[in-house]
Amino acid sequence: MWDWFPIIFFPLKILVLGVAMFFAIKWHHDQAKKK
Repeated sequence: MWDWFPIIFFPLKILVLGVAMFFAIKWHHDQAKKK
């Protein structure tokens, strides 16, 4: 199991971070538009 764990875990972590960053930027953009 531990042989393929990093192969799946690292791209998944990068994907989650990318999605989180996208939503954070989108949220800030929407907040700026409201003001």
